[in-house]
Amino acid sequence: MTEELAAIELEDRGTKGRYVIRAPGGDEAEMTFTKVGEDLLIIDHTGVPDSFRGQGAGLRLVTRAVDDARAAGKKIIPLCPFAAAQFRRHPEWADILKS
Repeated sequence: MTEELAAIELEDRGTKGRYVIRAPGGDEAEMTFTKVGEDLLIIDHTGVPDSFRGQGAGLRLVTRAVDDARAAGKKIIPLCPFAAAQFRRHPEWADILKS
């Protein structure tokens, strides 16, 4: 995939959801989450197919979740190893990290 990445879509299914970037060929990069109460999200999984690799898709997905959580006054627990690594690399996200 060489073209610019598509917009991130939010699929909210009640207590679960995901952020997804869809490629024209059908591939999807996703970051799934679980809602715990009204104020907490757990990032469960980030999956980026090879067709997205090297384009920053995973970071874009986590960043979108961070931005949305911050805007809604929520906290995040990054259980997914990729998301946890991004939180370590981005100390400016500490305000929404559930300690």
